[in-house]
Order: sequence, then structure tokens, then C-alpha cells
Amino acid sequence: MIKSNVSLSQVKTHIAHLKEKQVEVTLALGRNKFVKFMAKVQGVYPALFTVKPFDDGFNGRTSYSYQEFMCGRVRVKGVEPTISQS
Repeated sequence: MIKSNVSLSQVKTHIAHLKEKQVEVTLALGRNKFVKFMAKVQGVYPALFTVKPFDDGFNGRTSYSYQEFMCGRVRVKGVEPTISQS
């Protein structure tokens, strides 16, 4: 496990601020393989958080522990919603 320089309470606070917001999730699958997708943070619980991908065909996990975030296996970055002009 990689030692993180942030505490668990800081990670929980960061994820809680992203609740119901659009985020970009990056998953490290190992051997330099990554999956990126856009989602919304749905739930924030004591041991994990859940995201809802915008792609209905996404077959991956949608709940992640805070430890996965701290180790770098899951990255969650807030994204400003884009406004399309027609």
C-alpha cells in the first residue's frame, strides 16, 4: 500500500464536497491500464462512496472505498458542467 500524505478525514471531506456534482473518475486497472469516465457522486457513506456513470452501458464497479482513493487506484476530479450553445 502506498503511504498517502492526506488523512482519511480530509479525503472524506473532499468527496463529500463533490456530492451531486459532475466528476471525472479515473480507475487504475494495473499494468498501466486506466479507464476514465464521467459520473456524478451519488452517495457518501462512512466506509465508501458511490458514483453513477453517465454512460448507461458501463459495466464496472460504481462504489469505491476511501482507501482506494488514498492509494491512487481511484481518482475523482471535479469538473465544471459544460453549457452547450445552440
